[in-house]
Amino acid sequence: MCTYIMNPCVFIIFSLLLLLTETTTANQLVAVGGGGGDDDDKGVVNKCTDKERHALLDFKVSIQDPNGHLYTWKAEEDDCCKWFGVTCNNETGHVTELELWHSGLGGKISHSLLNLSNLNHLQLSFNSFHGPIPTFIGSMTQLRYLDLSDNGFNGIIPASLGSLTELSYLDLSHNSLYGTIPPEFGNLTNLEELLLGYVGRCRVENLEWISHLSYLQHLEMDEISMSKANNWVNVVLGLRKLSHLSLQGCELSQVMDPYSSFVKSSSSIEILDLRNNNLTSSMYTWLFPLTNNKLRFLLLSSNTLDGIPKYLGNLCSLEVFRFENNSAIVNLPDFLNNLSGCTSVTLQWLSASGSQFTGSLPDEIQNFSNLGYLCLSHNYLNGTISEKVWELPKLETLDVSFNNLRGAISVNIGNSKVSIIDLSKNSLEGVPSIDPMSNLSYAEAIDLSSCNLGPQFPKWIQNLKHLTRLDISNTRISDTIPLDFWDTWPSRLHYFNLSSNNISGKVSDLSSNFDFGSVIDLSSNNFYGPIPNVSSTVASLNLSRNKFYGGISFLCQIVDGFLQVLDLSHNFLTGELPDCLWNFKQLKVLNLGHNNLSGRIPTSVESLIKLKVLYLYDNNFSGELPMSLKNCTSLNSLNLGGNKFSGNVPVWIGENLLGLYVLILRSNNFFGTMPLQLCQLENLQILDLSINNLHGTIPSCLNNLTSMVQEGFTQVQDLQYDYSSYFHLGRDGVAYADHAVVEWLGDEREFINNLRLLKSIDLSSNNLTGQIPYEITNLYELIALNLSGNALRGEIPRNMGLMKKLLALDLSRNNLSGDIPSSMSQMSLLDYIDVSCNNLAGRIPSSTQLQSFEPSRYDGNIGLCGPPLITKCPGDEEDEVPSVIGKSKGDGEGLDEFWVWFYIGGGAGFLTAFWISCGALLFNRRVGRCFFLFLDDFKDWVYVKMVVFFVNLRRVAHM
Repeated sequence: MCTYIMNPCVFIIFSLLLLLTETTTANQLVAVGGGGGDDDDKGVVNKCTDKERHALLDFKVSIQDPNGHLYTWKAEEDDCCKWFGVTCNNETGHVTELELWHSGLGGKISHSLLNLSNLNHLQLSFNSFHGPIPTFIGSMTQLRYLDLSDNGFNGIIPASLGSLTELSYLDLSHNSLYGTIPPEFGNLTNLEELLLGYVGRCRVENLEWISHLSYLQHLEMDEISMSKANNWVNVVLGLRKLSHLSLQGCELSQVMDPYSSFVKSSSSIEILDLRNNNLTSSMYTWLFPLTNNKLRFLLLSSNTLDGIPKYLGNLCSLEVFRFENNSAIVNLPDFLNNLSGCTSVTLQWLSASGSQFTGSLPDEIQNFSNLGYLCLSHNYLNGTISEKVWELPKLETLDVSFNNLRGAISVNIGNSKVSIIDLSKNSLEGVPSIDPMSNLSYAEAIDLSSCNLGPQFPKWIQNLKHLTRLDISNTRISDTIPLDFWDTWPSRLHYFNLSSNNISGKVSDLSSNFDFGSVIDLSSNNFYGPIPNVSSTVASLNLSRNKFYGGISFLCQIVDGFLQVLDLSHNFLTGELPDCLWNFKQLKVLNLGHNNLSGRIPTSVESLIKLKVLYLYDNNFSGELPMSLKNCTSLNSLNLGGNKFSGNVPVWIGENLLGLYVLILRSNNFFGTMPLQLCQLENLQILDLSINNLHGTIPSCLNNLTSMVQEGFTQVQDLQYDYSSYFHLGRDGVAYADHAVVEWLGDEREFINNLRLLKSIDLSSNNLTGQIPYEITNLYELIALNLSGNALRGEIPRNMGLMKKLLALDLSRNNLSGDIPSSMSQMSLLDYIDVSCNNLAGRIPSSTQLQSFEPSRYDGNIGLCGPPLITKCPGDEEDEVPSVIGKSKGDGEGLDEFWVWFYIGGGAGFLTAFWISCGALLFNRRVGRCFFLFLDDFKDWVYVKMVVFFVNLRRVAHM
């Protein structure tokens, strides 16, 4: 008989497996039951107590739950341990955790939570609770975890929270609180994480209380003023377990004594964030003790640092260094040289975009052998890109866009493993004969926009089989595209931009290369032919400013599409707009302007419920505007100008399209009166009903157009931000909403990217009658007003001068009478005025503006007189100073003699002072040296100021 004796190791392993199985089973029971425990020996999960169940129901009654997350919290359900977000103790059935984060809850927190006497975990973040933080929470002394972040709490932080001595985690960040951070927080001696970032408008005047938090590992105090917290560095150094410190926007530059060097202590910080504190390089004296060989992340962005000290090159664990948006001039080679110690070996991420780096990208970059991400965009780098950068073995992303780099793209780029390359907005040149990029087998994203790759099309692109993003816009290419190019990346491309070149030929296929949600931009080229089939996966398609012809029936082939932006403007398209728009429920921008399209707007336009921009200008559309268009209630910009639409201006525009800020119906065949409902469009900034057949009076309620009364451009800015993501590779997008053709200064002009600056009304070339309503002068923010070519009568409103921001005013070709109001002399910004062909009379008011215009702007008003007209006003002859009759010879000689002696005295005084100054400089070396040193310093000061001025000017131009 064989006897098997179990090996002790096997026995131990078997026992552990058995224990793990039992634990897993217990956890599953808890997960299914929502909490609970064994009922003595029967193994039945205990139910929560009636007291705690009623406490939770009372809590539910006191709050709002619009998303219905608490639908399981019902009075008839007697076991609250099964309710959503509730966890109970396995043995007692008491509620121990309440996990309700990101549940859309609102209102105020009920006192009923005090009846949850065993609650140790309260998670209410990412909700909409408001009002002061309840002071009774300080009585829930069993809490070990409290998260009230990302709500709408206001008021001061209750000092009673300092009674929660069992807390190990406290998060009050992202609220609207104010006042001083309670020093009672120093009683929370078990805290490991204290998160107070963006808590509101709070401050700390003394950080002594933090020194009691000996277990603290993670501290965030972003946007809390520490301007009076002297010796805060010493307090931080005393927290021996602190590994993460974030002090963004804490006004640290205003601290008088941040550090006492008499205290010697080492730091344990691994993540240090000091961004946005307006710090200068003097901070490096107190930064030194906070750095150590454990530091992995150092963030110094948005300060005024003009370089870095050499000790930052000795941080042998540093992996991430962020230095973006520093406003002082820094030389890049010197910057990299100061990082050239062991930091250069460990650094994996270096980002310094939006600063003022100068110099070239030098060979010293080769020392950063572990660098995987390098971003130096939006700086002032010049010179060339070192070939060594392409030899970095782990570099995956390189972004040096928006600089002044020049020269040819290195042939060594083909040996690189970089997958994302952005060299755009420089003066780099391609080397098409060598095809340096043809071997970039790892490349996934390439941006060479505004580089000089042309004139030949870079065929090496077809060798990059892993591309998902390609931008070679504005690269001076003047060539055709190989036919097989359109099949190179089957279902891979996510972003494809060839715009602003001179590429010609037919586009054979837009249905195979593109991934879900992709962006295609072929605008501003010379592509021709019919538009091919387009993949239903495309989100944005821009084929504007080409020579495409034929119909647009291809739209009906896009079924269940994801298309959000469609721009086919400025082509030679013909036919009608197909009645299949129900396929485009996601469409936000539709621009078909400046083609030869005709017919009526189809009724299926009612399906475009998310449409924000509709441009059909300069076509041959006809008929009345369909009622179905009123369902497009999301519209912000509607431009139907230059067509053959007819009928009355629809009343529903003012009743349903309340979000409009651009309404252009110019040059159509609309008739009838202006509907009063247009006055309900509070956001309207541009109203153009010119060149129609409207009659009746101008509504006096136009002063209800709030956006023309109040200062600001909020509506347009929001739209520009909304659309920017559809047109670019992460920045610099063109907002289609910010575009319109407007009558300006007597000419038709196209506004692109600056429409938000324009607030105008154009009612010209109609048959409007009656007087100009005086209420119109309340539109203080109006920039342009054109009422010309009507039959308006009466006087110009007396308060017209209150419209001080007017740049253009055209009242010509009416029947206006009376004089030009004297208040108009206050309109100092006028750049264009025309009141010709009226019945105005009297003197033209004197001002720096009204007399500066051509006399033709006042022609056709027989009664007008005074400059700039040659017609003199009555009384002008008498007002002239009469010539002196009988003046004696002696009088003239006396006057001449006075001026002779005046010039002699002035000249002698100047020569005397000049030679005294020169003598002091020539014969007194000390004085001369001081003067010339001052001159050198003054020259340097002027140079720096001019550099900073042009830097800021250039940055604004790029925005």
